[in-house]
Amino acid sequence: MNVLQDQQAPACTVHLNGSGGAIKGWVVVDSLVDGLAMGGTRMTTGVTEQEVAGLARDMTDKFTLAGLRIGGAKAGIVADGGDRERTFRTFGRTVKPLLHGGIHLGIDMGVTPSDRGVFFAEAGYDPRHRAGAKDLPFDWETYYNPLIDITGHGVGVAAVTALDAGGGTGPASVVIQGFGAVGRAVARFLEERGHVIVGVADVLGTISADRLPVADLTAITDEFGCIDRSRLPQDVTVTTEQDAWLGVDADILVLAAQKHALNAENADRLRAGLVVEGANIASCATAKEKVAASGAVLVPGVIANIGGAGSAALAVTRVVPFDLAAQARKAWVFDWISDCVRRNTRDLLEIAAAQAGDPLPELLAARRQVLR
Repeated sequence: MNVLQDQQAPACTVHLNGSGGAIKGWVVVDSLVDGLAMGGTRMTTGVTEQEVAGLARDMTDKFTLAGLRIGGAKAGIVADGGDRERTFRTFGRTVKPLLHGGIHLGIDMGVTPSDRGVFFAEAGYDPRHRAGAKDLPFDWETYYNPLIDITGHGVGVAAVTALDAGGGTGPASVVIQGFGAVGRAVARFLEERGHVIVGVADVLGTISADRLPVADLTAITDEFGCIDRSRLPQDVTVTTEQDAWLGVDADILVLAAQKHALNAENADRLRAGLVVEGANIASCATAKEKVAASGAVLVPGVIANIGGAGSAALAVTRVVPFDLAAQARKAWVFDWISDCVRRNTRDLLEIAAAQAGDPLPELLAARRQVLR
């Protein structure tokens, strides 16, 4: 079945109550293309069905913009503080029919590669095999684990592409809101290209300086993106004030953490002239309107945050040239994602320069025509 993305309601919503155990959650399939859909699995205490549906719609838009023939889906589990392995075993048993039916579920906020391994195993799901498609020549971890930095890489590409389009010269100053895997990868990417990280925010607050050493901060950051305050470099400013990252003077703000980090209440405090969404649903609709009204540029997550989802979709749809050696295959995927982000960022900004209002719907409409 082909379902392209003009519909407003999801194609399917499944409420998860647990098979052989209790969990609360949802799988939302926003669209199906050639019988396939995919997206990550999010586990937080406050995740809602509405949030999962919005994330699934974003996945649809991401794949449409990337020109990939696969639909968008997302899973959400309400974290209850219970036994983690038991939760994901229950999740795996529960979503087994979906996984085997063409709905590939990966990882997202609050879910690790180890968790994915647990629910894949419990479901007896192996992405190497799918009816009607060639087998992958190696297991999922062999393909996907070397691509851990690809989302941050794509976000960095979006940032430098937008800078170039705006005529930026010289090093830009950057604030990274969120220092998990994506935030750290963006920081490394931009620093390696001569830009200066002046602010980093994690769950404990904001750290700022004229120049923050990315490698030193990364070395004292745990797997959940929390920076050890007792081991910070000298001459940094630390604050626990809410949303203090908005007050750090910078050319670029990268949003790489929770949903609606930029919202109707705090968007008026924005100082950066360029906002790049490195997280899913990082800005609410009102915040985006305020950003546009201020004259700042915003590159949405459906363009910038394609790396992880896109690289997984390239494998699920068997687009990747799997006969390449490991390093050449990794380089091919990174180049593919870079080209996709660069093209979509440029096209979005060209539309924005030619018309008033949100340019994303026009870009999506153009990309849908290519997929039909």
